[in-house]
Amino acid sequence: MSRSPHPPSPQQGLSTEELPTAELIDATEGPAPGPAAAAARRRLRSHPLLLLAGIVLASLNMRAALAGVSPVLGQISDDFGMTATVSSLVTTIPLLFMGVVSPLAPGLARRRGTETVLFGALVLLTGGIVLRIAPPTVALFLGCAVVGSGIALLNVLMPGLIKRDFPQQAAGMTALYSTAMILGATASAAAAVPLERALGGWRGSLVSWALPAGLAACVWLPQVLLVRRRTPHGRPAAAAAHAAAGAAATREVPGPRLARSVLAWQITLFMGSQSLIAYVTIAWLPTLFTDHGMNETSAGLVFAFSTLVQMAGSFVVPVLAGRMRRQRLLCTTVALSMAAGIAGLLIAPVTGAWVWAALLGLGQGGALGLALTLMVLRSGDAHTAARLSGMAQTWGYLLAAAGPLLLGAVHQATDGWTVPIVLLLCVCAGLVLLGLGAGRDRRIGDGATAG
Repeated sequence: MSRSPHPPSPQQGLSTEELPTAELIDATEGPAPGPAAAAARRRLRSHPLLLLAGIVLASLNMRAALAGVSPVLGQISDDFGMTATVSSLVTTIPLLFMGVVSPLAPGLARRRGTETVLFGALVLLTGGIVLRIAPPTVALFLGCAVVGSGIALLNVLMPGLIKRDFPQQAAGMTALYSTAMILGATASAAAAVPLERALGGWRGSLVSWALPAGLAACVWLPQVLLVRRRTPHGRPAAAAAHAAAGAAATREVPGPRLARSVLAWQITLFMGSQSLIAYVTIAWLPTLFTDHGMNETSAGLVFAFSTLVQMAGSFVVPVLAGRMRRQRLLCTTVALSMAAGIAGLLIAPVTGAWVWAALLGLGQGGALGLALTLMVLRSGDAHTAARLSGMAQTWGYLLAAAGPLLLGAVHQATDGWTVPIVLLLCVCAGLVLLGLGAGRDRRIGDGATAG
């Protein structure tokens, strides 16, 4: 098969026939890497096991540092004398910084390269986890901000990396990394209380997750060296390509205008709504159970079970989505599953806890995997996928950040969980409507998607 001398434009996308032979690009760099950069990436892809190990290990750490907080949040609050509203900042601050830092990821990757920024994000995450256990209260909140910043970079760059390096297996790879992300959260939630008891308090429990984050950084380091040994990554590589193509290439439109795309906003709000429900669950589900009389250990186990069940949804749903032209039915199904689990918390929060946890977990895992898959399926190329990922995760996590804080305040004001649960059911209803739009057979940049 002959290779086209010029890469396709972002608006055109890549056809099925062109994907195996096209020069795969850094999703944040732009549409044309230089020859040295392309050669370095081919060399990196010649080590698929190393790349797969890096993706899986990084994904395992993308929620673990947050999920391990909720089961010991009561101890943290008691230690610092915090109210419910103030203690919710421990989960809200990471989300705020996930939203604030997300727009910076593409620029950092253009200058330093995706592999280098991913490595730096894991180093940042490791440092933030350690900082959270320092004695002053300000160190706890500052560490939360650093943790959120590291996760933000990982969140934004991973979909574009998968679109670039696994274009024909995008749905399957999305399923793999979203499942690994949930596995890390499950392990963190299940081990939080036992680690607290074994290591002498909540600080030992939280800091233990610096070890897997540091290990993931060590696995990414060889990949950084493999790429940078062959070429200064980022702007120099892109500049070389532009120089060869002439000055006109530098004035190319980088892709569709996402801010004017109704479809892009539907995906963004779908991502934000499912994230809001997920992080409210991470922040408050164990507390809800203990407030209704369940002991701390059992509440942690039910929460961990709910997180574990998410793996099934996060693996199966993206694979199904990749085989469908429309994903409306999947969007509706995962939203209704979450709604059923949340509604059960009003009826019998303790006696039906395991059932509600299963329904909630299936819906949450499926919604997360579907949101990540839609970013890839609705993009015509890796560059657009990365830009959409940045948009969805910037605004999505800023929206999600309001969830734990708002529901914590409502819970404190009403001295109960009825009103917060009803508010979550309203979010589920909105999720159904957003899914009907995001699940259409459209691509961003099509005339029908512009709003």
